[in-house]
Amino acid sequence: MKLPILCSTLLLVAVSCGEKKPAAPKTIQQYSIEQFYKTKRIGSGMWSADEQRLLVHSDVSGIFNLHEITVADGSMKPLTQSATESFFAVDYVPGTADVLYTADKGGDENDHLYLLKPDGSSQDLTPGAKEKASFLTWSLDKKAFYYTSNVRDPRYFDVYRMVIGEWKPVLVYQNDGGYNVGSIARDGSFLELAVSITTSENQLFLYDLQKKTLTEISEAGKPGEYSGTGFSADLKSFFFTTNADKEFAYLVRYDLASGARETAFETNWDVMYSYQSENGKYQVIGINADGKNKLLIRDAAGKEVAFPSIPDGDIVAVNISPGEKWMRLTVGTSKSPNDLYVYNFETKALQRLTNSLNPEIDPEDLAAAEVVRYKSFDGLEIPAIYYKPLTATAGQKTPALVWVHGGPGGQSRVGYFAFIQYLVNHGYAVLAVNNRGSSGYGKTFYKMDDRNHGDKDLQDCIYGKKYLQSLDYIDGERIGIIGGSYGGYMTMAAMTFQPDAFKVGVDIFGVTNWLRTLKSVPPYWESFRKALYAELGDPTTADSVRLHNISPLFHASRIKNPVIVLQGANDPRVLQAESDEIVAAMKQNGVPVEYIVFPDEGHGFVKKENEMKGYGGVLTFLDKYLKNSEAVKQ
Repeated sequence: MKLPILCSTLLLVAVSCGEKKPAAPKTIQQYSIEQFYKTKRIGSGMWSADEQRLLVHSDVSGIFNLHEITVADGSMKPLTQSATESFFAVDYVPGTADVLYTADKGGDENDHLYLLKPDGSSQDLTPGAKEKASFLTWSLDKKAFYYTSNVRDPRYFDVYRMVIGEWKPVLVYQNDGGYNVGSIARDGSFLELAVSITTSENQLFLYDLQKKTLTEISEAGKPGEYSGTGFSADLKSFFFTTNADKEFAYLVRYDLASGARETAFETNWDVMYSYQSENGKYQVIGINADGKNKLLIRDAAGKEVAFPSIPDGDIVAVNISPGEKWMRLTVGTSKSPNDLYVYNFETKALQRLTNSLNPEIDPEDLAAAEVVRYKSFDGLEIPAIYYKPLTATAGQKTPALVWVHGGPGGQSRVGYFAFIQYLVNHGYAVLAVNNRGSSGYGKTFYKMDDRNHGDKDLQDCIYGKKYLQSLDYIDGERIGIIGGSYGGYMTMAAMTFQPDAFKVGVDIFGVTNWLRTLKSVPPYWESFRKALYAELGDPTTADSVRLHNISPLFHASRIKNPVIVLQGANDPRVLQAESDEIVAAMKQNGVPVEYIVFPDEGHGFVKKENEMKGYGGVLTFLDKYLKNSEAVKQ
């Protein structure tokens, strides 16, 4: 897979003798990292057949486990008690008391599908040593399910069918063509396939599994992104989004019998997805509206269905029950993590099921996110999400951080992130930039960093710093840069190629050697490899010169300001060697550097204990090297 709201209390002024005077800083409580991570995260929310329960995963135990919520009273009971690996909910198994879930090993991303029995025992349904499997859908008769797996060839995902109770994989489609596999019709008639050309252009196909024929859905002469969003409930139509001939993606309905197509929905932002409820009574459309989810629900006639707005809440996802009577709503804000509600279409009653924010934390002590925009070096407008510390005033200036999202092609969006709120609560302004190349702002903006990484997009980050310096309550001499994955690369590119721009850098599993990273992408990225190389460069060709030139590792002697690096040992995307080598190079040059490696994490940290250690360590580092006045003078 945009952006915030300034706290009005900080803009109040007192009037004395006809003269405006700045307000005193707001007094807030400062919370520990432990308090922030006592907050629960909750995900999924699949309906049971009787529509009385919801299957979820939550990290209330410290890592994600499966839980079941009773709709009547909101009570939640654990179904698993893993202490080592996180378990993520897939769905209830139709006609049984069993549950499907997925898990990997220590963040290695080799996800397996597991069957959980009522007695607590589990069975690995996809036990291949290096297998990566992903659930697609239940069959129309709900006697089997379809899934993808690369067990046959680690590079490509085939499609299998597994009958409930037998639990034996049956090959449905052998992917010798190296396609990206999308959705499958519940009756097993059609399969969505795609070919990546670049990261911003692809071809979309439907494969007739009975006739063994392939039909292209994307249109010749109309290049762009084409993304399937699934089949209609009556299996007569296929829906997809595309930005062909447009800046933003719109929704198209394709008639499976005639091949006719029509625009089903279009707005001035990207349509992210669409799906129909089980019997087709409702259609849900998700829109990426300036970095926030906007949801539209329509009935079978295409008329918009009113559903409740929740004060101070953003509805980020919904799931309509099989009988189409109930809707689960996932609701969150920048100041509060996601919570689950249920809505009864018949009675119009809305019920809250969860309270995820740690009750020790007053949300009024947290910063609301604000959507801001600023001009970059060439006049291009850069969108960003901004978090202002409630204590900041012109008389009490605050240090700041430029936050860079992952990618390439990611997006910083409005939503709750405990780490950001922890930093802001401790007096750091955070500007989450959506530099050129970010998604969500049109395809022209998205393609602006192609073959230009670490150059103009880095300048967008530096001009984010200049924007912060224009605010009278920001200490312009105390601004750092922070990011994870591609954002970690941008952090190290800034510290290397613009060594005077930022006082400190926080690198969270960032790329530092593009030659290695692009050569060592996981085997299951094979269908995407050419597109990735088209955007970034092919390390086996003359592109290697440019890739060498933009890789911080080979120019580490330029780094002079303090850096902290966080890394998961099992990361399959950015190998630990990336961080090991840049840390060693900085130490050799006498640069202050701190390094935290988690032996049981991958590309992203999911265990609370690790998050508290890592992110708490980041704050200690920032307090020492960014906030401390003596450190700044050195």
